[in-house]
Amino acid sequence: MSARPKIVVLDDYENALRRLADWKPIEAKADISFHTERLRGDTLLAAIRDADAIALVRDRTPFKAELIAKLPNLKCFIFTGQRNQQLDAEAMRAQGVAIGITEAGSSKFSTSEVAWTLILAASKRLEAHLSLVRQGKWRDGKGLPVTLAGGRLGIIGLGSIGQRIADVGKAFQMEVVTWSPHMTPERAAAGGAESVSLEELLATSKVVSLSLVVSDATRKLLTRERLATMREDAILVNTARSALIDMAALPAALDAGRPGIAALDVYDDEPLAKDHPLVGRDDVVLSPHLGFVNEPVFGKFATGVVENLAAWLDGKPLVRPYG
Repeated sequence: MSARPKIVVLDDYENALRRLADWKPIEAKADISFHTERLRGDTLLAAIRDADAIALVRDRTPFKAELIAKLPNLKCFIFTGQRNQQLDAEAMRAQGVAIGITEAGSSKFSTSEVAWTLILAASKRLEAHLSLVRQGKWRDGKGLPVTLAGGRLGIIGLGSIGQRIADVGKAFQMEVVTWSPHMTPERAAAGGAESVSLEELLATSKVVSLSLVVSDATRKLLTRERLATMREDAILVNTARSALIDMAALPAALDAGRPGIAALDVYDDEPLAKDHPLVGRDDVVLSPHLGFVNEPVFGKFATGVVENLAAWLDGKPLVRPYG
């Protein structure tokens, strides 16, 4: 490469890619710009129009064919982790762009921890009580904290994350039931749970936690009609993907009182807009997609991005090509 290539790093909200890897070898050969805030529309295009390489945290910015066609200089595209539901990889490759990935790292523990943080915050009305103390107050005369022991915990998707959520539920002496498209009674029993129908799980569970991968069979699994079958005191928890819920129907479902509370870590569009209909409600607990955010995972992300960029700058194959 004769001129210095231009590399753009997008959506590093945590400033972790820059902080957790040694960028000196890359900086010696290329001009790099880091962006720690979300960019969209004309602002995004202005930042990446002349980029030779783009590095992206997960799928925080969609790259569809229309946007890719406006990037004539793009030769290398790296995203962290190994799955990207917002990338038109076919359009990238048609334009001759090399696509790289990084090690995924394990977010199983951190995601299950965030799920239980949300469950406890919702059941104990923790946000409201913390706010009272900060204001020099003590009680607000509203709902009492809920005891979870003896209640039913419904796990939708008893994979590695769902199993960890179930194990904590059992430690709290909750009854654990589960459903997924291919669940069997034997597999559920091996995980210390009972296999039930989706209808029974929704109608009887005090806490419903989503831990499924999005597929054609599970997209918008929780429709307006299914949300309406939940208990009035149910806590709906989602640390998986927002596409599992009909998010457009959720505010109305909460208005109708079923479920009683939504505790969410994932959303259709992130970061969540200030005027989103869920923001400011008393019957929601909202966290900023923290499930996969932890130091070991982002350390692998950062190292993987730098390794791929170094190989590309040296004219070598990407260390971890996509697909």
